[in-house]
Amino acid sequence: MTEDTRKFVEEKTKEILNAGSCCPELKEMAEKWLAAEGTTDEKAVTEAYLQELSEDVLPIDALISFASSEKGAEVFGAERAKSMAEAGKASKANGGKYCICPACSAGGAILDKKNEIL
Repeated sequence: MTEDTRKFVEEKTKEILNAGSCCPELKEMAEKWLAAEGTTDEKAVTEAYLQELSEDVLPIDALISFASSEKGAEVFGAERAKSMAEAGKASKANGGKYCICPACSAGGAILDKKNEIL
């Protein structure tokens, strides 16, 4: 991985860690990835981090579907769920592939560079 790519992933990883929308499993892997830099475990931890990202970053269609559902209305409240669904649809119309929350946005940006990272 180039130095520029590493800096990009570090920046996005810090965004993930600061996001209130980050799940505990992803937060743990993000912390492990930051700690593994320059160690013999770096490659394995990087692969595990990318796997965790692929499992936890929500595709935009899943966000739209959930926010549009009754369960989404229960979790977020009807108005917020409707707003999230609309924002998700607008993001998708503009080429967005991932959930628009801060954790998924940063994680998706890392996933988009997966080939540069491995």
